[in-house]
Formats: sequence, C-alpha cells, structure tokens
Amino acid sequence: MKKNIILDIETTGLNIIDNNYKYNKIIEIAAIEIKNRKITNNIFHTYLNPIRKIDPISYKIHNINNKFLKNKPIFKNIYKNFIKFIKNSNLIIHNSKFDIKFIQHELNLININIKINEICNIIDTLLIARKKFPGKKNNLNSLCKRYKINILERKYHGALIDAKLLAHLYLNMTRQQITLKSFLYKPKNLKNNLIKKKYNKIIKYNINKNTIKLHNKYLQYIKKKYKKCIWLK
Repeated sequence: MKKNIILDIETTGLNIIDNNYKYNKIIEIAAIEIKNRKITNNIFHTYLNPIRKIDPISYKIHNINNKFLKNKPIFKNIYKNFIKFIKNSNLIIHNSKFDIKFIQHELNLININIKINEICNIIDTLLIARKKFPGKKNNLNSLCKRYKINILERKYHGALIDAKLLAHLYLNMTRQQITLKSFLYKPKNLKNNLIKKKYNKIIKYNINKNTIKLHNKYLQYIKKKYKKCIWLK
C-alpha cells in the first residue's frame, strides 16, 4: 500500500516567471504523512533561501520575508531528502498544478531529471471538492469552515499550517463511503410488500464503523420480526 503524503509549498511569486522575467522560487515546503487514516509525526518541513526578492503580493499572503530566509538552505541542498520522503506515495495537494509546476521547475533548474508525476500518484483535493461541492467556493478556508475545522492559526498562508489543515480536510472529505447490503425477499402478501417498500433499500453513508454495526443490528431485527419473508442476500 502506498503511503499518503500531504504537501504544500509557499513561493516568492504566483507564477514561474514574474513581470521582470525572473524565475520565482519555492521558499517553504511541508509534507505530512497519513498512515492508516491517522496524521503521524513523520513530517518533512523546511524553509528555503530563494536567492531572489519576494514579490509584495506573495509577501502579503504568507508574510515570509527575505531577511528570515537569508540563512536557510537552497533547494539543491535539500532535494534528495525531499524526494526520498515523497517517493512512491499518494501525494495529496490542494490545487496540485501550482505546487507540482514549482517543484518540477526547481528540479529542472538544478538539472535533476525526476518527474514528480512518475514517482508519485498525484491526488488533487481541489478536484475532489469541486465534485462534492459544485458551484461553491472550494479554497482551503471555505472547505475548512464547511467541515468545521479550526482555522484560527491561519492568519497567513504557511506551508506547514496549510498542510496540517489539508490533512484534516482530506480525512473528512474521503471518509469511507460504504454501501450497506440490502436484504431482498420474495413477498407473499401485501404486508410483505409494505415491508419491502420500507426496508429494502441500498443505503450509502459517509459514516463510521459504529453506525454500520447499529444499522446491521437493525436489519437483523427486521429479519427476525418478519420470519415469513424469504430473505436473500
């Protein structure tokens, strides 16, 4: 089974090439492991010196400045550990095109021939959200509010903060959808037809195992009560 890794980054600008025709760079990377649907303490996190100025628009978003990044490592010095951490994983990202584009660009700049989409299976939570909530706002803040995930710490965007929020969001959005088996029978009279109409349904839940157990117990009770029905799985 592939490991699940939540990923987020922050950058010097919103596009690979800015208005001055300079390359924008990654300034923060955070990756968090989810194992057995639990967030673990296995985290890759680093700030990076982009060796260029941060755009004012991006600074307003993440509040990270060049002075803070001055003594941080450059991407070339951390890429091996980063690749090792994410390799052969389900890489879970919100708006994956943005993050993958920047990571791939950083690898290209140092002549590393690695394709992220070849070493990882990319899962985009933005696409999941758009399917679940068509026509609604599906940015991280809106989705967290929808799922009642606390966002008080998110005064600014930050890769580590956002990755932690996305981890909780992903678990909520992908809560296992389980189909409970219906019990079919051959009705012998009108009473049985009414039972069929009321109870013979395939019900889909986004629920936990305890609810499934309760529902199965209820179906067993119905089967016992109406012994004259011929129940078929």
